[in-house]
Amino acid sequence: MGEQDTLLNAVIGAVASAVLGFVPFSPVLGGAIAGYLQGGTRSDGLRVGAISGVLGLFVGAVFFGLFFVLFGAYLFGVGAPPLFSHFALFVLAIGAILSALYTVGLSALGGWLGNYARYEMDL
Repeated sequence: MGEQDTLLNAVIGAVASAVLGFVPFSPVLGGAIAGYLQGGTRSDGLRVGAISGVLGLFVGAVFFGLFFVLFGAYLFGVGAPPLFSHFALFVLAIGAILSALYTVGLSALGGWLGNYARYEMDL
């Protein structure tokens, strides 16, 4: 866990986000851990938090991507009305975009807060 080892710190933050996935706003916690470990300036914490969020997003995509693919194949395969199938896939796409914004945005915020806590608070 080296200071300024961005990739390692981002991976640690992404793993923490995944492990704490049952906690609301867990990307903030994972980003904060990554930002705290990163050190440097506030922008370094923001950057490592955002990278942690992107890595966490990939972890989430592995777990939920298969479900989305199977759900879409099911809707198209069982003879569901085409309008319903297309609407369901549209809703899933919007959900994926909002999930990405939630994960990456909150992780970046957490990275900034973790960096702030490292240098401005007596912990």
